[in-house]
Amino acid sequence: MAKMWAGRTSGVTDSLADELNSSIGVDCRMYKEDITGSMAHAAMLGAQGIITAEEADTLIGGLEGILADLESGKLEIDMSAEDIHMFVEQELTARLGDVGKKLHTARSRNDQVALDMRMYMRTTCDTTVEKLRGLISTLCAKAEEYKSAIMPGYTHLQRAQPITFGHHLMAYAMMLMRDAERFIDCRRRTNRSPIGCCALAGTTYNTDRRFEAARLGFDGICENSLDGVSDRDFCLEYLSAASIMMMHLSRLSEEIVLWSSWEFSFVELDDAYTTGSSIMPQKKNSDMAELIRGKTGRVYGDLMALLTTLKGLPLAYNKDMQEDKESVFDACDTALLCLDVMTPMIATMRARTENMKRAAQKGFINATDLADYLVKKGMPFRTAYKLSGGLVAKCIREGRVLEELSLEEYRAESELFDEDVFEAIDLAVCVEKRISEGGTSVASVEKQIESVKATLSL
Repeated sequence: MAKMWAGRTSGVTDSLADELNSSIGVDCRMYKEDITGSMAHAAMLGAQGIITAEEADTLIGGLEGILADLESGKLEIDMSAEDIHMFVEQELTARLGDVGKKLHTARSRNDQVALDMRMYMRTTCDTTVEKLRGLISTLCAKAEEYKSAIMPGYTHLQRAQPITFGHHLMAYAMMLMRDAERFIDCRRRTNRSPIGCCALAGTTYNTDRRFEAARLGFDGICENSLDGVSDRDFCLEYLSAASIMMMHLSRLSEEIVLWSSWEFSFVELDDAYTTGSSIMPQKKNSDMAELIRGKTGRVYGDLMALLTTLKGLPLAYNKDMQEDKESVFDACDTALLCLDVMTPMIATMRARTENMKRAAQKGFINATDLADYLVKKGMPFRTAYKLSGGLVAKCIREGRVLEELSLEEYRAESELFDEDVFEAIDLAVCVEKRISEGGTSVASVEKQIESVKATLSL
């Protein structure tokens, strides 16, 4: 079949070349953006007198009909078309005749696809932020529920100091808040209209690019036509922000996998977000968390693929840029699906608070508080540090914890110890003494939750 761009060449390409060249299998998802953008373009052409007002109305009516038929299922996208732009134009011409051929006046597929991508990514940024807000709200609710549940905090995956489960969860809420900010920033830079840049150099027609931009909800236009058609920074920004977000989801997933194992037994996931084994009936696998962790690499790969595609391209548009959509759409789909699964998985997760507290006690994570107790009574820190370490070693040899030592055993090491030592090393007290802003005390966690909620409500 001859192509609509036939002229300089015959327009007849080899079947394998057609397969390589075709992008409709990927870009067909942008049919709504393509048609909406074309409506705005037709309106501009009519307003500027480039075509008659009647012709503009006819084009807009025809495009509205195509959109309605696609969304109702009355019309199916012809997958033999080269791309979504050609499909829409061919269908419009079939319906309207020569008037349909006037739609492509003063534009190119180069600025058209850039427009479609910016409109699609603008919506995707909004959707991602909305889903992030849902997950952050869920984390806040879960943190409120467990704001006083004591657990061991870790460094080097070794038990370090006592914290609360609510405090731990709020750390992820803070990460995801930054992610939301990145997507909001990405949307702002995405929201510039490239339509009217044409192939690369603009057009000789008296167009009004700002008319189209305003009609489509853009904040302004791409001010250099070469840049307008060749820029995919907004795609890279989304992929970069998505990669960072997926890294955060992956870290949380890793902890969920650890926490739900028998070795930790800190949390239990709802059955809806686990699977069993085909051979081992006792298994309850945290497969959804594992898959989110695994799909993180997929999004990283999408970012690296597009960076590599773009790194050596001269200005302006090159066919290589057709490869942007597969990476971008895959990353969008993957990131949004992971958010959709993570949110209810966290919402239905139950903490095993007694196991958490027992692990905290056995980890001697109040040893620093023991040393601080002695320091406050006048002992040099290094001396107190060594003495506390010796008491920990004693407990390990005897299979006990610091709370189980008698006052006499403490006083055998130093006369500075008194009855109040047991209050000083009580894990709940240790947590509540972390009064510095952002710390793990219940009051501090409550402030963190309120701060995040206040930001989300803006």
